[in-house]
Amino acid sequence: MPKVAVIKCEEYDIDMVYSAIKNGIILLGGIEKFVKKNEKILLKPNLISGKEPENAVCTHPAIFEAVLKILIENNIKVTYGDSPGFDSPISAAKKSMIYEVAQKYGIEMSDFENGENITFSEGHYSKQFFIAKGVLNVDGIISLPKMKAHQLTRITGAIKNQFGCVAGLNKALFHLKIPNSNNFSKMLVDLNLYLKPRLYIMDGIVAMEGNGPTSGNPVKMNTIIISDDPVAVDAVFCKLINLNPEYVYTNVIGKEYGLGTYVFEEIEIVGDNIENLINKKFNIPRSKTSTLFNFLNPIKNYIVKKPKILNTKCLKCGICVKSCPVPEKAIFFKNPKKPPVYDYKKCIRCFCCQEVCPHKAIYVKTPLLGKILKID
Repeated sequence: MPKVAVIKCEEYDIDMVYSAIKNGIILLGGIEKFVKKNEKILLKPNLISGKEPENAVCTHPAIFEAVLKILIENNIKVTYGDSPGFDSPISAAKKSMIYEVAQKYGIEMSDFENGENITFSEGHYSKQFFIAKGVLNVDGIISLPKMKAHQLTRITGAIKNQFGCVAGLNKALFHLKIPNSNNFSKMLVDLNLYLKPRLYIMDGIVAMEGNGPTSGNPVKMNTIIISDDPVAVDAVFCKLINLNPEYVYTNVIGKEYGLGTYVFEEIEIVGDNIENLINKKFNIPRSKTSTLFNFLNPIKNYIVKKPKILNTKCLKCGICVKSCPVPEKAIFFKNPKKPPVYDYKKCIRCFCCQEVCPHKAIYVKTPLLGKILKID
């Protein structure tokens, strides 16, 4: 039975965070259960985009520093890194203040710009990945996900965090090859089965609700979740936001593929009382995600949710256009003096544009018919 530590922590004060994470790890059996002395361990935060800590886009530097201190105290060699959606790894680390913490402790960033093709013959759905070299040159990984809403996979948590181990633009290629969330989730689970992170420590002190994973609103959740079972971590995340864990494909497929379990009767919760930390008002769709998108392509624009641009916020930077993985571009500038426009017949609903927009100018809207049919 997997064990999940749920620790209440209300502030990003480094002493409070350090104490909370250390206590959680002790409840799980101690750090020596997950790493060995003199091993080289990669800390994998969520650095999807270079944003300041108060925006709740990236893993908070206090979480990163607390875990770093614990590892150093136990004679573990540490490196870190992530492959952002649209930014260089070093730029994202600097803007999020992760780089500043790493410099303080003399920790070098791993190579997340270059990668190698690997074959994962045990993969159920995906057997090929282009993995960052910095991931391949360590003994193990400790994942530091951020608790956030996500437009494609409903949540971005422990399982989704490893997508940043795919180097550079190859992430966009996955979106192009695997446009629907069900199969995309299968790929994510296979990726976790290949990488096998030793431990997952989720930053849920301040989470992101609504238009996540980069344009939503920060919301206090006062929680750190720790386990070596990523499915159980994400199931606890779902419990805390009053979301049925079966409505998250990565949970269901994760259990099916043997990555972990989302069934609460099969999970041992330790630490603080989870019932006191539940936020039933967390802004996230709570209906079951529809698979009709796969079969209703001719009328999908009238039913399936799609990205939309808020013209009043758009600064016409073009980052959304560059991020579109569709070769013919589903979003483009019709007039360079006006915001870009969509060709929804080409749009694969990967929401890369919404994910990377630095100005919160793109949101996701479900058409009226889709709302009536409860397709989300």
